[in-house]
Amino acid sequence: MLFSSLIFIVVFLPCVLIIYYGPLRRRRGMQNVFLLLASLGFYAWGEPWFVLIMLASIVGNWIFGMLVDKARTSKAKSRAVILIMLAFNIAIIFVFKYLMFTLKTINAIAGTDISVPQIALPIGISFFTFQAISYVIDVYREKGEMQKNLLNVGLYIAFFPQLIAGPIVRYETISDQIMGRRESYEDFSRGVCRFIVGLSKKVLLANNFAVVADQSFAFSAADNCSVAFAWLGAIAYTLQIYFDFSGYSDMAIGLGAMFGFHFPENFNYPYISKSVAEFWRRWHISLGSWFRDYVYFPLGGSRVKSKARLVFNLFIVWLLTGIWHGANFTFIAWGLIYFVLISLEKLTNFEKRNVNSAVRYIYTMFFVVIGWVFFRADSIAEGIGFVGKMFGAGASGLTDANFTVFMKENIWYFILGIVFSTPIAKKLGEYVSEKTGGSNPLITVLYSVCLTAGMLVSLSYLIKGAYNPFIYFNF
Repeated sequence: MLFSSLIFIVVFLPCVLIIYYGPLRRRRGMQNVFLLLASLGFYAWGEPWFVLIMLASIVGNWIFGMLVDKARTSKAKSRAVILIMLAFNIAIIFVFKYLMFTLKTINAIAGTDISVPQIALPIGISFFTFQAISYVIDVYREKGEMQKNLLNVGLYIAFFPQLIAGPIVRYETISDQIMGRRESYEDFSRGVCRFIVGLSKKVLLANNFAVVADQSFAFSAADNCSVAFAWLGAIAYTLQIYFDFSGYSDMAIGLGAMFGFHFPENFNYPYISKSVAEFWRRWHISLGSWFRDYVYFPLGGSRVKSKARLVFNLFIVWLLTGIWHGANFTFIAWGLIYFVLISLEKLTNFEKRNVNSAVRYIYTMFFVVIGWVFFRADSIAEGIGFVGKMFGAGASGLTDANFTVFMKENIWYFILGIVFSTPIAKKLGEYVSEKTGGSNPLITVLYSVCLTAGMLVSLSYLIKGAYNPFIYFNF
């Protein structure tokens, strides 16, 4: 079930809210049990048997949490529990996400004929597994209290707003909120507004950019793509993935606020970055900080004296980041592109050098766009071919009818996408609010009208069955 689906907006969410704030109001324990059951039902909507994997993760990590808490007095025993816990969680991800890819790769390289089982990929497995790992490690680090109640651990791991696409919520961030959160009208209204903003970004912008990107990559694969159409497709995908994922994160944060939970921000206008390192401080913040705190820092981070060790630490982090995103060499290549760029930036102190801002921005966005091409491609060869067409190699010309048609049909989407991927609208709103004393009723009315229009138009798109893909659905 997707947040941007009619069944969720019209049936699931209203029913959950009515029960949560109706008969279960002021009964925290029952509310938590209900939210857990609702979350498991949400997860089971497409493939019911996936819930068994979720339950195995919940029970297993609940046990590991108790074991690591009990073994706290012995460093050797507690570390042994952590290692077994990591092996357990990594095994779950490996079997369901990487086993088929690994066996196919072995067959291709070694010329063997190992039977490759067909294993369905559980939705959001990387997200909820990382949260499960966070629970045990945070208990080990004493950054969150061990939960004796299995249902509370289940709610943390399976809570439906952040279940299938994040943000990746640390246990230390939410441990006190499981039983001690406070719902309020302000949080609820803020959550509703944030959900509508995210829904509008997903349905009205990301879905329309998806059409352009898909057609561009399809024509490129058929060797019938001009330079201009290749660039248009690459830029469309760059905007699509931002509004797709940030929109879903907005909806998740908004849904959490409706139930009194406060999730961390996941995006901070990454497309205004002036270095690749800055881009990753602004993009998918919860994933970047997770790898920083649970992988990079334990390896020594940037504090190591040897530059070789620094590069090695960065290599491990970005290799894992690429692998985390999917079982394909394109994701590994994408991760290694960032490894090379960020390593060079750190070794040369790029961010502290006096380089023209425009040059820094062009350099950053150039490699971000190129990186997204490999992220979107089905194979490295396809990615190389598409990038080649962007620079004329194998292209059908500088421009073509496809570019003209798609540009004319989507020009306003591109303008809005570029504007809303920057803080221009936010800064304008703050400026007007400051000049009017922050209490101008006209601004409030205008904001309400825009939200209402966004909701109604988004629903109309969904009702008529418009194209509605979701990039991060299976991560």
